[in-house]
Amino acid sequence: MTASTEKPEPIKKVSIIISKGSLDGIYPGLIMANGARMEGIEANIFFTFFGLYGVLKEFQDKIKIATVGNPAMRVPNAKGFALPTILGAIPGMSAFATSMMQKEMEALDIPPIGEFVEMISDAGGHLYACKATVDMFHLNPDDFVPQMEKVLTVGDFYEMAAGGQIIFT
Repeated sequence: MTASTEKPEPIKKVSIIISKGSLDGIYPGLIMANGARMEGIEANIFFTFFGLYGVLKEFQDKIKIATVGNPAMRVPNAKGFALPTILGAIPGMSAFATSMMQKEMEALDIPPIGEFVEMISDAGGHLYACKATVDMFHLNPDDFVPQMEKVLTVGDFYEMAAGGQIIFT
């Protein structure tokens, strides 16, 4: 077998689906969208189910880390001891873990969700909400941050994503 000398075609467009409403569910999609825009790649973010909280005005700055049922949760750091699920249920544990994670992100100059969404939008990234979720959660346009451009059906999303990579975070 010989190595191919053909260069792979560069990625021109990504459509990122964010479906989880926790810090560790929303940030990966935002980081990938921001990175795409920094590389000149078209970036579309489709917020669905609980990921939609990332673009809801009232909740965007209240996103937390889930400590219950998170088998990767370790203390005092990522190399520490696994946190038993039962301890994650202690009142205040989610707020404590969220605070610790936010301090680490701040030290790395990773902006809060609201600021990150604004940066991505200002850089030409596009943010969309899932129509089925919007209907199911009884939301209206006033519930969303101004950067959320449009509510799309799944069919609309696939049409918009055509010719690009779809990433599910």
